[in-house]
Amino acid sequence: MGEGIGSGSGSERAGAPAEAASRLLEAWRGEIRAGAVYELLARREPDERRAELLRRLAEAEGGHRRRLEQRMRELEIEVPDPTSVRLSPWLRLQARLAPVERLLAAREAAESDEVDDLYRRPTGDPQTDRLLGELRADERSHSLALGEMRDGGAGTETAAPAATTPPPRPASAAPGSPQARLDRILGRERWHQTGAGWISGAIYGANDGLAAVFGIVTGVSGATGGSSFVLTAGVAGAVASALSMATGAFLAERSEREVAEANVERERQEIADHPEEEREELSLFYQLKGLDPAAADALAERQAADPDAMLRILTQEELGGAAAGGNPVQSALAAGISTGVGAIVPVLPFFFVTGTTGIVIAGAVSLVAHFLVGAAKSLVTLRSWWAAGLEMTLAGVIVGGATYAIGLAFG
Repeated sequence: MGEGIGSGSGSERAGAPAEAASRLLEAWRGEIRAGAVYELLARREPDERRAELLRRLAEAEGGHRRRLEQRMRELEIEVPDPTSVRLSPWLRLQARLAPVERLLAAREAAESDEVDDLYRRPTGDPQTDRLLGELRADERSHSLALGEMRDGGAGTETAAPAATTPPPRPASAAPGSPQARLDRILGRERWHQTGAGWISGAIYGANDGLAAVFGIVTGVSGATGGSSFVLTAGVAGAVASALSMATGAFLAERSEREVAEANVERERQEIADHPEEEREELSLFYQLKGLDPAAADALAERQAADPDAMLRILTQEELGGAAAGGNPVQSALAAGISTGVGAIVPVLPFFFVTGTTGIVIAGAVSLVAHFLVGAAKSLVTLRSWWAAGLEMTLAGVIVGGATYAIGLAFG
């Protein structure tokens, strides 16, 4: 994350205020990291308009970095090598795997925090304060743009990279604007659904399998003193958990696909039942893409002449395309295998040892696995990996202790 970069000696020789030098370097590193995150998100974003916005935000962060470097040179502060500032491997994994909307929310919060903390406080150098004030306005506009993206808009109104003043109120909030009118129409169509990825399902599958079978192993161990019955119960529990998760994931994904297909049919019915409103809706989509109202109305009128073409366009605009949901088989395999892997961990020691030794080894191995699974969950939740790991470990201690005590009582 850029640790180890020198930040003080050059500024002190030049007589620049220490606070100004420190803040310039801190802001400089932050701009590089933010630009890298936006670039990674742009590569993942399937919507070209949103991807273009993210690329523009990355370019804007690069412009901020160059302005900071110029001020650092004026103060004779040594500018470090930009390649020395890197995203941590964990943050890079999050940027590649975590849900995009959650990442956008995290970046929105980060941009807001920079406005409130990094750029607002005086540094003791008036010119540096002026520069940070200008960048503060840009960061505020970035935060608003990201918020608009999360609300479902393209965010173009608030994303001008060169903005130096607070952006105007988003078009979506202006009464009578195309976005406001479109929101009114879409507000009636609350049946649009979105899906989740199989990666998070695999992580949570491992979590469920580990926690459930660890409880079985500790409970039976308490009741039998770690006898061979633990192995039988543990393997049965692991197999049952894996099959249950696999079938559940398969049915969930298939249901989501059926919902997506039903949504398309519902849109087809909307076109048949409310042709005028759907034509207006299509015109508003065109207006948001930059067409003037007359041209948008004319184009929508032409598309309305072919209901199938109109259905394809509205399905793409409203649902992101007709294909929604994941692959049921892929989801079932991911959930079943991950649950089975997590579930078998507490059982493994009992393939080789029994008694107190097996209980101790199983407990130690399982708690380490709890920490690792908890840390892996932070790839999806964006929480601190060590906090998520410790939380999961604590949950394992509670589950294991409670079920072991119950086993002792019944034994």
